[in-house]
Amino acid sequence: MTTKKGMAGGASAQVYDYIIAGGGTAGCVLADRLTADGRSRVLLIEAGPWDSNPLYRVPIMGVHLYQWQYNNWNFQTEPEPGLNNRRIIWPRGRVIGGSSSMNGMIYTRGAREDYDCWAQAGLPQWSYDKVLPYFRKLESYEGEASDYRGTEGPIRVSRLDSEHPLFDAFIEAGQQAGLPYNPDFNGAELEGVGRYDTNIAAGQRWSTARAYLQPARGRDNLHVVTGGLVERVLIEGRRATGVEIRRGESVETYRCGGEVILSGGAIGSPVALLHSGIGDPAELAKVGIETRHELKGVGRNLQDHLNFTHFYESLVPDLFFREARFDRAFGLLANAFLRKSGKGAIVPHNAGAFLKSDPAKASPDLQIHYMPAGFNSRKIRWPLQALQGGTPYGFAGHMCHLHPHSRGTISLHSADATRPPRIQGNYATEEADRIALRAGFRELGRIFAQPAYDGIRGKRLVPASDPQTDDEIDDWIAQNASTVFHPVGTCKMGIDPMAVVDERLSVHGMAGLRVVDASIMPTLVSANTHAPTIMIAERAADFILEDRVRPLALAS
Repeated sequence: MTTKKGMAGGASAQVYDYIIAGGGTAGCVLADRLTADGRSRVLLIEAGPWDSNPLYRVPIMGVHLYQWQYNNWNFQTEPEPGLNNRRIIWPRGRVIGGSSSMNGMIYTRGAREDYDCWAQAGLPQWSYDKVLPYFRKLESYEGEASDYRGTEGPIRVSRLDSEHPLFDAFIEAGQQAGLPYNPDFNGAELEGVGRYDTNIAAGQRWSTARAYLQPARGRDNLHVVTGGLVERVLIEGRRATGVEIRRGESVETYRCGGEVILSGGAIGSPVALLHSGIGDPAELAKVGIETRHELKGVGRNLQDHLNFTHFYESLVPDLFFREARFDRAFGLLANAFLRKSGKGAIVPHNAGAFLKSDPAKASPDLQIHYMPAGFNSRKIRWPLQALQGGTPYGFAGHMCHLHPHSRGTISLHSADATRPPRIQGNYATEEADRIALRAGFRELGRIFAQPAYDGIRGKRLVPASDPQTDDEIDDWIAQNASTVFHPVGTCKMGIDPMAVVDERLSVHGMAGLRVVDASIMPTLVSANTHAPTIMIAERAADFILEDRVRPLALAS
């Protein structure tokens, strides 16, 4: 093994103003914003490759990208006690753009109450009124500008109003079940049934790699290292001074005169802190890592959105059945790639709903992703349906619990930074979560039982049984639920003893070290987490640039 000081591009070593550890959703935003005025030298480090494969641009590939191996961390949890001790697969992006380069492209912000809850917990700079301008700043919405929508930001946002009777049936059924029609989930209200916004424009995915990093790549003050795993932050006293990374058999050291910014996500950022000796001394001692700074909250407070599916036969052709044959699937992909049009240039789940498990809730705590297609739990099911004597068409509702009470952990198996971490989601271990999931199970069935589906609804294939009692529903969910890939909270922002970062995302008790990604969320938002993570990075970039004009002080 070789050890050296390094710089991207093989040039002579230098001290950077900012080192961004992680070239994912948040890291790409920071790389753009921190280099825009030309005053700062910035190094961006990503463990994966460039997003040069053109299939990253094709929206329909979102159904498959997370299954690839070379661009994906392919984590899995420990056996989950609330899910019949099953291990749950956790795909996370290991590529420039991170999960924004391979996600489902649904663009939702969450409810006002989500952010006001953060403010009420001692973080007034993160109230809804404070973050709304950043949501407006980041987006280029295809509709008109308003108090809620922006039209001049880097992220292209569109409404995919695909015409199909199965879409119409779902939106009508939701209203028949008592939900209001919501014309804009990112507007004044969240509750209701309607169409999702997506990060798709001109028939192509709009990741943060494309929206932020691509315009910044030509700047002389930005250097990018790919294929580099950040093993630890270098610390002198109480100040971060650089990072040590592994590239192949080499270990390289990069120095920083300003700030090291961890943007590795809800897994990567706490893992980097732990390997740097920042965490709970008792946990670090178990794997033989010397404590450099005690912060017991590192890796705690893990939250994720648990999801289950109801899948039905359809008595009318679904959105993608005609493209299920190999020759037609090839044509769909080619049309999307070359012409940026057709069904390959959309996502199948562009309708959905936000609803409450209990009318007394202040805001929705359940979300439905609706798919008018023969997909179930990420597997194409139409051949199986045909073999079972049913129709080859299908539709599915994916029910997600937005506000889990259960909390998990990220910890280390060993001091070897190349070994995957230990992930314990602890899904559905709290009774309050099981109550909400039961309500979601029953509500999803009630929506699909509405008259709007008469003449359309075939046999329910999933669940094939008919759970009725609380115990039966709990058992079925424990055996079948999975994640929709929204882990947050493991470096939480706050003022309590378990908080890892302060309101400006500086690590408590350290100078020159911040965390900027979904791991800082104190609690999960009522949304797909892509847009909120971009907002966090935009807000953090302003904090960092504001702090640049005054001497760095030891964070409290």
